[in-house]
Amino acid sequence: MKIAVLAVQGAFAEHINKLESMGVSCMELRNATDLEKDFDGLVLPGGESTVQGKLLRELHMLEPLRDRIRQGMPVLGTCAGLILLAQEIRNEDRIYLGTLSVCVQRNAYGRQLGSFHTEQEVKGIGKIPMTFIRAPYIESVLPAQGEKPGTEVLAQVDGRIVAVRHGRQIGIAFHPELDADNRIHGMFLESISTAWADA
Repeated sequence: MKIAVLAVQGAFAEHINKLESMGVSCMELRNATDLEKDFDGLVLPGGESTVQGKLLRELHMLEPLRDRIRQGMPVLGTCAGLILLAQEIRNEDRIYLGTLSVCVQRNAYGRQLGSFHTEQEVKGIGKIPMTFIRAPYIESVLPAQGEKPGTEVLAQVDGRIVAVRHGRQIGIAFHPELDADNRIHGMFLESISTAWADA
């Protein structure tokens, strides 16, 4: 199993360290030629979503990644990565990959709660630590399109949705790579194993 981690900006090194500590091989995605290599899953890390989106367009990586996700490539998007995946972004006209059926609110907690830590239940996992840094949250889950399954809410904090799963896409508002708990990444790796079994 090999995981590609988007490495154009943001907290990609922490995801690589986490996955490698779990015995998983990783590669960095830095330009379009990296997309020619084989990988089984994709991590979109935290950082600045507008910068990451701009670089993906300039590096001609946006469309190929969108196509792979639509074709069933398992993906974990955390914080800015969640924003890149979202079909709608509140108070913003542009979208990036637009493959995850949610509407997100950027920097949703404001300066006073710009960064905070909590522990909450995640469906199918149990209670885990959650570190939020200038985090978005998922304002709403959008209706399923056609025959596609709907988006499953995995976790909420104070009534706000902070984790979802849609098919093989997992969108997370917090930073699981910054805590010792490995279960979010384990869920992602399990989705890859399931994809292999279905192939």
